[in-house]
Amino acid sequence: MTTQLLKEGQTIPLKIKRLGINGEGIGYYKKTIVFVPGALPKEDISVEITKIAPRFVEGKLKKIVKAAPERVVPPCPVYEACGGCQLQHLAYPAQLLFKRDLLKQSLNKFRPRNYENYQLPKTIGMKNPWNYRNKAQFQLRKIEGEVEAGLYQADSHRLVPIDDCLVQQPATTKVMNALVELLNKYQLPIYNERKNSGIFRTLMVRVGVKTNEVQVVFITQSVKFPQKKALIEEITQHLPEVVSIMQNVQNKRTSIVMGDETIHVWGKESIEEQINEVTFDLSPRAFFQLNPEQTEVLYNEALKALDLQPNETVVDAYCGVGTIGLSIAKQAKEVRGMDIIPAAIEDAKMNAERLGVTNTHYEVGTAEELLPKWLQSGFKPDAIIVDPPRTGLDQKLLKAILKQPPKKMVYISCNVSTLAKDLVDLAKVFDVKYMQSVDMFPQTARCEVVVKLIKR
Repeated sequence: MTTQLLKEGQTIPLKIKRLGINGEGIGYYKKTIVFVPGALPKEDISVEITKIAPRFVEGKLKKIVKAAPERVVPPCPVYEACGGCQLQHLAYPAQLLFKRDLLKQSLNKFRPRNYENYQLPKTIGMKNPWNYRNKAQFQLRKIEGEVEAGLYQADSHRLVPIDDCLVQQPATTKVMNALVELLNKYQLPIYNERKNSGIFRTLMVRVGVKTNEVQVVFITQSVKFPQKKALIEEITQHLPEVVSIMQNVQNKRTSIVMGDETIHVWGKESIEEQINEVTFDLSPRAFFQLNPEQTEVLYNEALKALDLQPNETVVDAYCGVGTIGLSIAKQAKEVRGMDIIPAAIEDAKMNAERLGVTNTHYEVGTAEELLPKWLQSGFKPDAIIVDPPRTGLDQKLLKAILKQPPKKMVYISCNVSTLAKDLVDLAKVFDVKYMQSVDMFPQTARCEVVVKLIKR
C-alpha cells in the first residue's frame, strides 16, 4: 500500500515495533511506515495522521490501547511541550537497551565490512540519570510584560518557559532563575526577534561540577549593557558561587547562539573543571562535554580502547580544550591536537602549560588540513583519536586517514548513523574490535559510542 490511501486527520490503529533515531515509535500500517513520537515498542495505539510524505507518514498519539510494561509517567511538567528530552516516558533500564539497539539498527542499515560480528557490550548508564547537565543556555522572551527564560518548542519559535529543568545541575537552575528575576527587577530590554529590537537575547550558565565555580554569560544583540553595575553588584552579593561574568555579542539574525565577540565583565575570564584529576579552564565559547560524570566514563573507555604504549605518538582530532589529549599526555611520547575555534586552542595550550605538560602541540585549523601537513613534515602518529561533530568525519580527513592509516584509531561518536556510515570506509583498512556505547544524555535519544579500531 502507498501513503496515498491515507489522509491527514485520519485515525488508524497501530502496533509499535521499535524506536527510531529520535526516540519516536515506529509501526507499519498495511506496509506503510508510521512515525509516532511518544509511542513505545509493544504498544497498541490509535494514531491521528498529521503528515503524509511519499514513503512514510507521521502521526500523533491519540490513545494507548495497550501500554508497554516499560512505560513510566514523565516527572517533568513541561516534558511534552519542551522537546529537550525524548525518553522520559521510558523506564531507564529500557533506555539503555534502546541505545544499544540504535547502534545495531545503524550497522544493519550501512553494513560495514564484517558488521555482524562486531562486539556490542551493554550500554554504560548512570546511577542517577537526572540533574547531570553542567550548562544551561536559555533563550529570553518578554511574555505579557514578564521576562521568561527557556527553550524553543521543537520546530518552532514558541518559547517554553522553564524554571526547573530536571536534567540540569541544580546550581545552573538556581543561578538562571535569579538572573531572570534581576532582568525583571531592572526592566532590562529583552531582544525581540520579529522587530529586531532590544538587547538581551540569551542567558548561559555553566558550572564546574568538581569546583562548584559558576560562569554567567549574557548574550546580547549589541555591546550595550544597561544597568551593568547594578547587575554585577546584585550577582556578587546574592550568588557567591558565580566567579565569572561575561558578555557575548551576537548581532546577526541567526539561530547560532553565540557571536565572535566576548567581553570580560567581572571576575575570572574562565571557570575550572576537573576530569580524571586533570584541571581545565573553560572560557565561554569553549566546547566541553555537558555531562562531566559520564565524560570521565567515556574518556576512560577511550583510553582503554587506545591502549597506549610508552613512546607512542597520538593525534587528537577535534581536540576542543584538550580534554582527551591531556588525559593521555603523561603516557604518550607526543600528543598533537587541532580545533577550528581559536579560543579552544588557547585554552588547550594554557591547560597544558598549567599541568606542566611539555609534549603537546595544539594548532588552529581543521584536521583535514593539518593532518596531511603534519604527515608531510615527517610526523607519523601511532594512533589517532577522533571525536567529530554529529555530521561525522569530514571526507577530506577520512581520505587522509585511509591514505596513511595509523596502527590504531579510536572513534568517539555522538551520532550512530554517521558513525556506521564512516565505518563503511574505515573497515576497509581497520578491524573493528568492539563498540562500547555510553549514555551521556539520559532521558534523550542521543547515544555516544567508543570504537576500537586496529589497522589490518
